Amino acid sequence: MVSREQNRGSLQEKFQLLRSATNSHAQSETSIIMDASKYIQNLKKKVERFKEDTAAEQSSSEPTDPTTPMVKVETLEKGFMIKVFSGENQPGMLVSVLEAFEDMGLDVLEARVSCTDSFSLHAMGVKQNEDDERMDAEAVKQAVTDAITSWGETNVPPFL
Repeated sequence: MVSREQNRGSLQEKFQLLRSATNSHAQSETSIIMDASKYIQNLKKKVERFKEDTAAEQSSSEPTDPTTPMVKVETLEKGFMIKVFSGENQPGMLVSVLEAFEDMGLDVLEARVSCTDSFSLHAMGVKQNEDDERMDAEAVKQAVTDAITSWGETNVPPFL
């Protein structure tokens, strides 16, 4: 009899964990499971979208010089999604890009960076002060591209 109550309590605890992990507001166990299923499907879609974006960036940059970074900027509801990709990891580029964000008055809300064999940055930035003039995606792209270009000019490796 005690083990049945313990199992029931354990099961309820697991449902509460599942409910909190999936941000579900459902009360019934069936609804919690349905919400979890929807949450998993959304996560799968996000992973697939990320894989497609990464594959597209790599394939579109492969025919060109791998050391030339590719910069894409998308306008979001509030702010911008900035994507930088280079086929070759270039130490110090991240600092240069972040300094450009700071110079433009952009706060980075979320960022994913990979600096293993290649350089990849996905960052969501918003304007620090909304009272300033509107900033468009092209201006952000130009500022990031200029920062990378000026960084590259000062960090050219010496010839051997």
